Amino acid sequence: MGFILQSLGRTVAAGFTLLLIILVVVGGNHVEYSSPAWWTFAFRWLHVTVAIMWIGLLWYFNFVQIPSMSKIPDDQKPAISKVIAPAALFWFRWAALLTVIMGLGLASMNGYIMLALALQPPFTPIGLGMWMGLIMAFNVWFIIWPNQKKALGMVPVEIAEKAKAARTAMLTSRINTLLSIPVIFCMVAQQHGGL
Repeated sequence: MGFILQSLGRTVAAGFTLLLIILVVVGGNHVEYSSPAWWTFAFRWLHVTVAIMWIGLLWYFNFVQIPSMSKIPDDQKPAISKVIAPAALFWFRWAALLTVIMGLGLASMNGYIMLALALQPPFTPIGLGMWMGLIMAFNVWFIIWPNQKKALGMVPVEIAEKAKAARTAMLTSRINTLLSIPVIFCMVAQQHGGL
């Protein structure tokens, strides 16, 4: 087991292997994997999975990394800015994109994409969540990421511009944190009649 858990790749592969075993054992002969309903379910699972990565990293940045930076000695900060933050931002932005793609795909598969985006009942809750999610993804790719590249020194800029970029990225990340709370509610509300 140590061999599997010492490698992230092997750990993730083992997770998917376990999932396949569960599908075969539990699903057996009574699940139609070729049916549209099963593929809609699979898309929902993928959407939720990548959304957990996206929002988990968003909350890591806002609840852990940003508040901790002032407590880290200056000689140790390069470990965050040169190694940890760029890696986290890679997964953060791609999880955001995949969340949007999977969410729009799911809405399309279920036949309510236009009704939801138009905020028409009974799809108003998920439509609100979709619009907030689109705003958040836009923020990730077009505000947070370009400014983080400057703040982390991936793009050369003047010191003053670096500080301004860091602040812009942080404030936009806080907007996304604010939006993440109602987004999660809207996603759950659509399934359970919460609005």
